[in-house]
Amino acid sequence: MSKKIDVVSLKGEKVKDIKLEDNIFNIKPNDAVIKDAVVAAMAGARQGTAKTKGRSEVSGGGRKPYRQKGTGNARQGSIRAPQYRHGGIVFGPVPRDYSKKMNKKEKRLALKSALTYKELDKELVVVESLSFKTNKTKEMTSLLECLKLTNKKVLVCTETLEENVCLAARNLANVKIVLPEEVNTFDLVSSDILLITEKALNTLEEVLK
Repeated sequence: MSKKIDVVSLKGEKVKDIKLEDNIFNIKPNDAVIKDAVVAAMAGARQGTAKTKGRSEVSGGGRKPYRQKGTGNARQGSIRAPQYRHGGIVFGPVPRDYSKKMNKKEKRLALKSALTYKELDKELVVVESLSFKTNKTKEMTSLLECLKLTNKKVLVCTETLEENVCLAARNLANVKIVLPEEVNTFDLVSSDILLITEKALNTLEEVLK
């Protein structure tokens, strides 16, 4: 049976209801693939620039600290060996790429699974349209109050990046605005609510069909 969802106005009043695509919002979620997608996103965000110097890179230690035999001490070749102060680091981090690969089918399945969870958990809000008369932050805060989303982490998906909407949201740490083709599993999992316009929803469904 196809699922339906209410489309509301910016004042939170129901305007109509629409059908959701079953192969996107009504599938059996795959938790393992969602986890893989989140891990891949977090790994890809790592800079991988950590670096320490080995014994061949630290300054000093060009000669033996003392002769090989006759001192009673253990033989040493350099005062920059790891056991010495200011010596090189053994097996320290070096620049590397932490990114992980996922194939397209896995990415799509993870995204569909996350969208299905959003619908199941009543965390999907569809608005008729989204536009503001001014670019003031109070426009966005008023909208969140009307939709009872205050203090929620909201992912806003619009069909176009309208200047007033983007500027009204930029001072709010709990609001992120994306286009339909930019929606990803990590953002969905890390947000409390997906607030999406009707046109953006149609575009998202077309992309994932």
